[in-house]
Amino acid sequence: MSRVERKNMIEFLELMKGTDPLTFAYMTDHDIEHLYNKVYEQMVFDHHN
Repeated sequence: MSRVERKNMIEFLELMKGTDPLTFAYMTDHDIEHLYNKVYEQMVFDHHN
Protein backbone atom coordinates (compact mmCIF):
# COMPACT_ATOMS: atom_id res chain seq x y z
CA MET A 1 0.00 0.00 0.00
CA SER A 2 1.29 3.45 -0.82
CA ARG A 3 1.62 6.17 1.79
CA VAL A 4 -1.20 8.10 0.15
CA GLU A 5 -3.52 5.07 0.28
CA ARG A 6 -2.69 4.50 3.94
CA LYS A 7 -3.23 8.19 4.74
CA ASN A 8 -6.60 8.22 2.95
CA MET A 9 -7.77 5.06 4.71
CA ILE A 10 -6.73 6.44 8.10
CA GLU A 11 -8.52 9.73 7.44
CA PHE A 12 -11.67 7.83 6.45
CA LEU A 13 -11.52 5.69 9.59
CA GLU A 14 -10.92 8.72 11.81
CA LEU A 15 -13.97 10.41 10.31
CA MET A 16 -16.29 7.39 10.36
CA LYS A 17 -15.20 5.78 13.63
CA GLY A 18 -13.79 8.71 15.59
CA THR A 19 -10.62 6.73 16.18
CA ASP A 20 -7.59 8.39 17.75
CA PRO A 21 -4.94 8.86 15.02
CA LEU A 22 -2.23 7.49 17.31
CA THR A 23 -3.98 4.11 17.26
CA PHE A 24 -3.04 3.64 13.61
CA ALA A 25 0.65 4.12 14.30
CA TYR A 26 0.76 0.62 15.79
CA MET A 27 -1.27 -1.06 13.04
CA THR A 28 0.11 -2.77 9.97
CA ASP A 29 -1.05 -1.86 6.48
CA HIS A 30 -2.97 -5.13 6.43
CA ASP A 31 -4.75 -4.28 9.69
CA ILE A 32 -5.75 -0.84 8.44
CA GLU A 33 -6.96 -2.20 5.12
CA HIS A 34 -9.02 -4.89 6.88
CA LEU A 35 -10.63 -2.36 9.21
CA TYR A 36 -11.27 0.03 6.32
CA ASN A 37 -12.98 -2.69 4.29
CA LYS A 38 -15.20 -3.69 7.22
CA VAL A 39 -16.26 -0.10 7.95
CA TYR A 40 -16.83 0.66 4.26
CA GLU A 41 -18.89 -2.52 3.74
CA GLN A 42 -21.03 -1.69 6.78
CA MET A 43 -21.55 1.84 5.53
CA VAL A 44 -22.66 0.59 2.10
CA PHE A 45 -24.89 -2.08 3.66
CA ASP A 46 -26.54 0.44 5.99
CA HIS A 47 -27.09 2.83 3.10
CA HIS A 48 -28.97 0.22 1.07
CA ASN A 49 -31.29 -0.81 3.91
